[in-house]
Amino acid sequence: MSDRAATAAHPRVLITSHRRWYGLGLAEFWGNRELLGFLVWRDVKVRYKQTLLGVFWVVLQPLVATVVLSLVFGRVAKLPSAGFSYPVFVLAGLLPWQLFSSGVTRGGPSLVTAAPVITKVYFPRLLIPVAAVLGSVVDLVVATLVLGGVMAWYHVVPGPQIWALPLALGYAVFAAVAVAAWLSALNVYYRDVQQALPFLAQVLLFVSPVAYSADVVPAGTFRLVYTLNPVTGVVQLFRWCILGIDPGWTMVVLSAAVCVVLFASGVALFHWTEDTFADVV
Repeated sequence: MSDRAATAAHPRVLITSHRRWYGLGLAEFWGNRELLGFLVWRDVKVRYKQTLLGVFWVVLQPLVATVVLSLVFGRVAKLPSAGFSYPVFVLAGLLPWQLFSSGVTRGGPSLVTAAPVITKVYFPRLLIPVAAVLGSVVDLVVATLVLGGVMAWYHVVPGPQIWALPLALGYAVFAAVAVAAWLSALNVYYRDVQQALPFLAQVLLFVSPVAYSADVVPAGTFRLVYTLNPVTGVVQLFRWCILGIDPGWTMVVLSAAVCVVLFASGVALFHWTEDTFADVV
């Protein structure tokens, strides 16, 4: 067989590196959507494999956290809850915070965890941290049953603004992917990131309006700095969708602007460094 015939029978695919700092690569990302779905399903399946309680952990974690926060901040500290029962108020903010926290905590070390795959086959590396974040969405959907039960117990009915809840969910995923892209790329080169993530997640809980209303934050410079927290807008928007509490739209817009900057810079950093992931990881 001639060289030309052999080439026609077995075409060669050349993968080149562009080292671009711009562009999201959406066409390539969409072309690998089935792989993304498989990665999400694998993460969810592996997470609860060989566990005694299985998916019940998704319900148990927010339930226990709500009880603890209600006792400490509701009964002891007696913080205001915008006219709602404190468990309902806390849980409405806790669920989006858990989505963000778990997505970032799992997405940060995801590239290192997936090292055996990264070093053997090519695919858009951004799929890995995005899959980690989307796996947390599955947990949120299940945990929403807890929120529904608590709201029914306290006779709380969502208002017409509940239609915007999918938009708030998309906003939360966007914020988590923005931070996860940054941290996953940095963690390939600096493993300190992976060690610091659980601690940072706990700190984030107390500097976000989860256990208390954002109204108690002093106005002025301190509130402006507080608003730069990307989780602030996520939690405020969720509470508005579920309970109708005024989110402070200026706060939401500023927090969303921070998320946009984090997303653009995180994806740029990811694209700039992903060519060397296989060599370093």
